[in-house]
Amino acid sequence: MTEPFIVEVWGKPAGVVVREGNAFRFHALAQPYFALDGAQFTTPGHARLAAARLEFDQERETKDQCLPTTGRSFGNASHWASSLPCGS
Repeated sequence: MTEPFIVEVWGKPAGVVVREGNAFRFHALAQPYFALDGAQFTTPGHARLAAARLEFDQERETKDQCLPTTGRSFGNASHWASSLPCGS
């Protein structure tokens, strides 16, 4: 049996990758990585890239929900406020 690889995204554990034949199967450890649970990849690096992309997409979706949709700008203050997390 081969040793598992820990997959981290920005220092946070995302899952474990275990070799199965010629592929590597991803086993998720936390949200949002459960969407990749059981997926097979050709390398552990591809599994890490998929996990990073999943987190990036989720963060972008969350940020898009927080931004006002009026399309109006109120100068530097609105640009500064848009960089704050939701609810601040």
